[in-house]
Amino acid sequence: MKQAAVYMRNALAGILTEDENGYSFRYEPEYLDRPDAEPISLTMPLRTDPYLDKVLFPFFDGLIPEGWLLDIAERSWKIDLRDRMSLLLACCRDCIGAVSVVPIENTESHE
Repeated sequence: MKQAAVYMRNALAGILTEDENGYSFRYEPEYLDRPDAEPISLTMPLRTDPYLDKVLFPFFDGLIPEGWLLDIAERSWKIDLRDRMSLLLACCRDCIGAVSVVPIENTESHE
């Protein structure tokens, strides 16, 4: 299982998980309670229920670099281009914009 903490403007917004069932993203209850909470994406509005899918959510997939920058990431970290979660974890800690994705090293559940 791979997990990442997803931050919105330096506030922990939620947890992204890849496991044998696919992908899930769940907003943190503390984030949802904030008066300034905003969705990480228009395609993932604020809600308490998790988002579930068999493939990486398009918003997160869109954060992964393309072209020559992706080639550098693939060669440097030896990550298969089809392993989208590993690419996301390797490349998106310091994204352009308000969202950042930080790998969670342990495999304990954050639900």
